[in-house]
Amino acid sequence: MTRVLVIDYGIGNLGNVVRALQRLGAEVRLSEDPADLEWADRLILPGVGAFGDGMAGLRARGWVAPLRAAVAAGKPLLGICLGMQLLFEESEEMGRYTGLGLLGGRVRRFPPEAGKIPQIGWNQLERQGDHPLLHGVPDGAYAYFVHGYYCEPEDPEVVIATTVYGIRYASAVAHGPVMGVQFHPEKSHRVGQRILENFLRL
Repeated sequence: MTRVLVIDYGIGNLGNVVRALQRLGAEVRLSEDPADLEWADRLILPGVGAFGDGMAGLRARGWVAPLRAAVAAGKPLLGICLGMQLLFEESEEMGRYTGLGLLGGRVRRFPPEAGKIPQIGWNQLERQGDHPLLHGVPDGAYAYFVHGYYCEPEDPEVVIATTVYGIRYASAVAHGPVMGVQFHPEKSHRVGQRILENFLRL
């Protein structure tokens, strides 16, 4: 049974993520303690909220250095929504904040031409390449999004799916053991279930 650690850093409703993983047969631990990184086979960094609050929560609970070390050792990490944004170097959300720096790039606000901000609802995934995280997910499949900022990776090669909301942006990224999805797989029905299944099998 795959052991998955869902990182609790005091932001967002994590219960849906835990239940989605349990339904797939994973052994799941929701934890505020970085010592639990040793126990896990896979790591998930979820979250809904502001970038600055997210990084403050990670720092306050001592996650930053141990999380970087676990990823450097090759442990797979999936960032979800805010969790994906925190993987990057910095964000311009309500100021300028430094992220985990596991991926090069920054987080930007949607331009006014995107329309209603934040984006809330279903939108399409346009696959880029054939990364195993998206195996079996059809090009053009719909996923559920809630966000007002988007990730702008430094290296376009890390982008494995894009979505259009006023602009085309990275909605899924992957580089080595580091992966991120801007949407909520736990709310994206069969598409989200397939992505979580793929993550458990990587």
